[in-house]
Amino acid sequence: MADKVILAGFHAVLARLRLNPKTLREVYIDRSRHDRRMHELCVQLREAGLRPIESDAQRLRGLAGDVPHQGVAAVADRLERTMSFDELLDSISDETLLLVLDGVTDPRNFGACLRVADAAGAQAVIAPLNRSSHVTPAAAKAAAGAEESVPVIYVVNLASAIGELREAGVTVVGTAGETERSIYDFDQKKAFAWVLGSEGEGLRQLTRRRCDALAAIPMKGSVESLNVSVAAGVCLFETLRQRLGGAPGKVDNASRAKF
Repeated sequence: MADKVILAGFHAVLARLRLNPKTLREVYIDRSRHDRRMHELCVQLREAGLRPIESDAQRLRGLAGDVPHQGVAAVADRLERTMSFDELLDSISDETLLLVLDGVTDPRNFGACLRVADAAGAQAVIAPLNRSSHVTPAAAKAAAGAEESVPVIYVVNLASAIGELREAGVTVVGTAGETERSIYDFDQKKAFAWVLGSEGEGLRQLTRRRCDALAAIPMKGSVESLNVSVAAGVCLFETLRQRLGGAPGKVDNASRAKF
């Protein structure tokens, strides 16, 4: 079933129904659910020419695995957008915005990062081939359809890939809590890439050294870290803010977010 994917939960199924309903092959629903949300889903499915298949909890668990299915799961054609790293380098322009994830292995965090990357208009997400989550059912559920609109590019050597991005004219800034520079200190109106590590370990040392610079998210509260998808959203939307007419500038801060 390499050409098929399991979509579990309302967000994942509704996103595919909205974006490309013809690729939905089978949609299974919990026959015991009669609430408004399920009713509205069934109406939308029938309007798209799809007949929901009533099922029991055991069948749904078998399809969804350990992903909370909320009473709905679907079998669909795989539509994950692909782009080679060479194709990405050839398409670099002043409008390029990239998210690079170093060691984000939790599929839900990975999917949530795809979602914020899509919302901010990122051109692609780049991750290491062997030290990263892939687009699993859990990631697809968290991505809410973004895995089909934002290409995910897996590279064998992330440090080398960052070096090639810089050679292609992309400013590459990694996130780190200990640096004195803020994410607001950088001009992000031309080709730009944010590099984020896992919440626990942060960026690997070689990854840090390959970046143009490191930046921190100013924080006023008592927490020491942010979820990586939240941090990705803060960084990417600062770039979007600047590109919509805002200016870079320093922000007085009491502490820094750690990743």
